[in-house]
Amino acid sequence: MKLPNAGMARVEEAKVCGYLLNSAHRFGASKARFFAEFGFTLDNWEVLAIALKAHGTENQVIGVTETGFGPRYEVDGPLAAPDGRQPWVRSVWQIDRGEILPRLITAYPTEAKS
Repeated sequence: MKLPNAGMARVEEAKVCGYLLNSAHRFGASKARFFAEFGFTLDNWEVLAIALKAHGTENQVIGVTETGFGPRYEVDGPLAAPDGRQPWVRSVWQIDRGEILPRLITAYPTEAKS
């Protein structure tokens, strides 16, 4: 199954800059180091936003969890990186109650499934 309405998914600047690429963030610092290894930078945060949106569109949903805020979708697959590599990443998306557009919750490295 694919992420519902993936073509309209939102990847907010605050999520990318304030969390995923923020090396000083309490929980995001390890993610920032990971993404930096593959050429993603805070100065060009849009590159990661575009790559994550493509990741959510192109890869399969591997799990859905119902939360009090709406369904949360986990998507696993390769992420196109600026340095040409494709690390295996899990992106997590949520469709808030009353909404139809998925929004990025988080993304982090994961193991490729054989």
